[in-house]
Amino acid sequence: MQKYANTKEAKMTVLKETSLKTKTNFWNDSCDLKDLDYALENNCIGATTNPIIVKKVLENNMDIYEEILMNEIKENPTATEDDIAWKMIERMALDGAKRLEPIFDPKTGNGRISIQTNTKYCKNPGLLLEQALYFNTLAPNVQVKIPATKAGIEAIEEATYAGVSINATVCFTVPQAVAVAEAVERALKRRQDEGKDNSEITPVCTIMSGRTDDHMKKVMATQDRLIDAEALEWAGIACCKNYYRIYKEKNYKTKLLTAAFRNIHHWTALVGGDILGTIPAAFQRKINGSDIEVVEKMDEPVKAEWLDQLKTIPEFIQAYEPDGMTPDEFDTYGATLDTLIQFSEGYDDLVKIVRKYILR
Repeated sequence: MQKYANTKEAKMTVLKETSLKTKTNFWNDSCDLKDLDYALENNCIGATTNPIIVKKVLENNMDIYEEILMNEIKENPTATEDDIAWKMIERMALDGAKRLEPIFDPKTGNGRISIQTNTKYCKNPGLLLEQALYFNTLAPNVQVKIPATKAGIEAIEEATYAGVSINATVCFTVPQAVAVAEAVERALKRRQDEGKDNSEITPVCTIMSGRTDDHMKKVMATQDRLIDAEALEWAGIACCKNYYRIYKEKNYKTKLLTAAFRNIHHWTALVGGDILGTIPAAFQRKINGSDIEVVEKMDEPVKAEWLDQLKTIPEFIQAYEPDGMTPDEFDTYGATLDTLIQFSEGYDDLVKIVRKYILR
């Protein structure tokens, strides 16, 4: 049975201890300033946004943002609801960037906040690149999220070549992560050959491990067989560990960022790696409130019996093996489709909020 500690009596939180004793660090999986303050108290080194996050932050912080929203509408009377929605997305990212500015180090990437490109551009490398270049002008500590779709891989290379620190998102698999890292390496090589400085480019690639698990569970629900339920909780972790091994062997500059936390293993099983975790505030509190010993486990393999069972799922092979998919297949992978739809719907919900204020 899981034990729980009284955090008020604890000398040091689990997250803070992890950051001090290992190479593993974390971001706040939101631009909510109250949550970011809590995360910074626990040695968080970054933060992130996406359409769903921004919508939630707006709803939960109308006391802060309602007047700002109304002023944007008043000052831009001919602006569309989409224009205003993106103004709010940018404003929240900049608020987070300012809060992180004291710890910003362009050489390490500490203190960056990610702002996500428009999900509607997921198949258009030109539009993704154009928006990425614009976002990169907003603040020195911005990191630009670009999806690991086929078009996104193209945009990632060109954005990196232009000096943008990217965060590859909508990524659930090793082949996607490898494609991202290779695109970054090509861009860095081009820059190096031209005598350009690469020291302040700090790319990361998100593997949304919990969504990888979700997809395997969805697949298995359609089959007339069962595998150990526990095995399905380790699919995303297995992919993260496999990419991390490749990352170390290839000496990629692109750092692994884990996301979509579903269970405690998504944190504890990866501690010790030179990686980041983007963790929701509620999950941060659960980690800190648990009696967890900080032990380095990144090099511990997933149990062979679970990995063997996972490998009977074709969709897991696609996710786990570095050559499991080609870039042409990234866009139609189940987890990619589900997430792009969810991000699009989250953006639509944000626009609906803006619409109500415009039409008042």
